Amino acid sequence: MPSDDRRERERAARRQLIVTTARALAEAEGWDAVTTRRLSTEIEYSQPVLYKHFSGMEQIAAAVALDGFGELADSLRAANSASGPAADALRRVARAYLDFAGEHPAVYDAMFLRATALGFAADDAAPQLEAAFAALSEAVQAATGGPDVDSLTEVFWAALHGLVILTRTNRLRAGHDAARLDVLVEHFTRD
Repeated sequence: MPSDDRRERERAARRQLIVTTARALAEAEGWDAVTTRRLSTEIEYSQPVLYKHFSGMEQIAAAVALDGFGELADSLRAANSASGPAADALRRVARAYLDFAGEHPAVYDAMFLRATALGFAADDAAPQLEAAFAALSEAVQAATGGPDVDSLTEVFWAALHGLVILTRTNRLRAGHDAARLDVLVEHFTRD
């Protein structure tokens, strides 16, 4: 079975190459530049090879999104791991979320704005989605001690997402990012 193992490793490597290339193109030129034709040219495989791994752009974007959720979860956990008051941890976690969105706009778009079949808050939610939510929820729970931590986390997440999108589209006053973050964290950590 060594040849079967090798084939599976090669298949996994091709799949990852497609995802990595799609992500790089999207970050450099936007998602409109990411087409199966362009991907096949970039990775030097035919379009049918892409279709052996993904049925279309929606699935490719979903794979990029899943990678992004895993990375976001790691960032949020790292931000929450330092010692100190829970309000400070919540602020660090919020800052890590906003920084991730700012540093990886195309990945963030794949995670939250592009159409995908990823199910949120569902029994079949991908582990990466659950990990990102859990990392955010842990910080919210520690800071608020609220009885309905899932709802509190969803509202906190929605506020962060709103800040990302409104900042990105220049709908908020420039230079007030820190003040807005302070207001959000203070609201969630009030007794």
